[in-house]
Amino acid sequence: MIKVERLSFSFPQKELYNNISFTLEEDQHCAFIGTSGSGKSTLIDILMDPERYLFDGKLEIDPDCTIGYVSQFSELDNTKEKTVFEYIGERFIEIQNEIQAICTEMETSSDIEPLLEKYQFALDAFDAMGGEDFESNIHKQLNLANLMKRRDHQVSDLSGGEFKLIQVMKEMLNRPDFMIMDEPDVFLDFENLNALKKLINSYKGMLLVVTHNRYLLNHCFNKMIHLENREIQEFDGRYMEYNLSLLQTKIELQELAVAEQDESERNEKIIHNLRAIATYNADASRGRALKARVSYQERLEARRIKAPFVEIKQPNIRFDMDNEMEDAIVVKVHDYSVAFDELLLDKVSFEIKTTDKVAIIGPNGTGKTTLLREIFSNNHDSIEINTDAKVAYLSQLQGEMLNDSNTILEEFMDTGFSTYDEVRSYLSNYGFEGEIVSQKIKSLSGGEKNILQLAKVSASRANVLLLDEPTSHLDTYTQIALEKAIEDYKGAILMISHDFYSVVNGMDYVLIIEDKTIRKMSMRKFRQMIYASHFDKDYLETEQKKKAVEMKIELALKDTQFELAKGWVDELEELIKLL
Repeated sequence: MIKVERLSFSFPQKELYNNISFTLEEDQHCAFIGTSGSGKSTLIDILMDPERYLFDGKLEIDPDCTIGYVSQFSELDNTKEKTVFEYIGERFIEIQNEIQAICTEMETSSDIEPLLEKYQFALDAFDAMGGEDFESNIHKQLNLANLMKRRDHQVSDLSGGEFKLIQVMKEMLNRPDFMIMDEPDVFLDFENLNALKKLINSYKGMLLVVTHNRYLLNHCFNKMIHLENREIQEFDGRYMEYNLSLLQTKIELQELAVAEQDESERNEKIIHNLRAIATYNADASRGRALKARVSYQERLEARRIKAPFVEIKQPNIRFDMDNEMEDAIVVKVHDYSVAFDELLLDKVSFEIKTTDKVAIIGPNGTGKTTLLREIFSNNHDSIEINTDAKVAYLSQLQGEMLNDSNTILEEFMDTGFSTYDEVRSYLSNYGFEGEIVSQKIKSLSGGEKNILQLAKVSASRANVLLLDEPTSHLDTYTQIALEKAIEDYKGAILMISHDFYSVVNGMDYVLIIEDKTIRKMSMRKFRQMIYASHFDKDYLETEQKKKAVEMKIELALKDTQFELAKGWVDELEELIKLL
């Protein structure tokens, strides 16, 4: 068991945790969630290497506990000369080779005793790792992830998504006591994401995964740890059940808040009347009554319930534009081709109109990002941009559009603002307030950098948005805010995304990359294709019913019809049991 008790930690400019406590037990698969910049990755660093950090509190981890780690950042450099099989089985192959070398040395050595001891030590280590079955275990994992065809390929030939999967396989095969993964889903296409889901669900050990991916959250975990506003909350159960519990708490708190507000307003009227009477009647008993009522009002205000896990602040994302265009073609791609070591896209043609919201869907490494970047640069013979189009671009490579050496304030001084005060006011809509605006961009988390990119795109007031993986690193609350901004936007959007929810909730249609070309697909057919491949036949219908009930609950809460909302929550609970 991993046990954290009353942990507090801060940087000079920001307090991250205040007396947080939680436990992780054997075989638990735990999702670690929270808004961007709340300190999830830092907490992982503390768990992995507590000696590096000056924190208050108690951290209990067995000194013999082995920890496996998969970073959110892929590193290919050291693996160029290895095949996929050699990379995943690296530790096993090393010990296997060591055993073979010892056997060879024993054949010619006159002093065999120390070699026998060395041989037994290596053999014990190999057995403890499950070395006898390591080849078949690698094959099982490769088959599970549909990557057996890549077994003998060079690691350097893999796409980023494929490499991420074999990183996960390698760590799982080493059988650590405690395995940590930090956003392993970032940039994975849906096929690779589904493979990651299978790998997580097949793992038998204790697992902690930082993720904002709603597909994984809904299908992989039996415990939630939620970090928010320097506090932590634990929940034993699935993500959907956790959200249901938050919703139930929200209804109870809102009902109580309405009652308290009514009581506070009644008491304010009494105080007002007592003060009016006191102007012409200075009777001591009336003075005591006024003092008692004022004291009661103070207690009412003080006891107002704070619920950091229920009322989580979402950024106020809005995409406005200076020039709303009449119906026209804003982006035209004709006979576009792109190749690196091999041909990726061949003679691709499509058009985007003034208000089209379109997702480009395809496996990792098929040229999507290159296409979007060349549309933005607008210097390719096969690409035409309408002269009235003002184009803004969000890159999955955050350093492409953000200057790491700038402070947040400096980054926005060339985006149409006249003063720092204007910038501060604008950035507060995106959750950047107080001293954080003076931080260097390089110190921000991946999620904070992407929110900053969204803020820059919004500030451009463009009428055509090119968004490359805009939901990557974003917490679920910001993802939902982004979906709402996309829904309200009146211009054209061309978006690369592997996030199923963002595509189906905000796009008009999709452009599917298949066999080096692109074809248009309606949203209805896209839904059917995804659900047919990855869900049982009743899942889509049940999920649609769930969304409809959630909307009814939201409307009931707006009208303060709490009993009606509670009734819908009961129905929602039954639907969640089916998912």
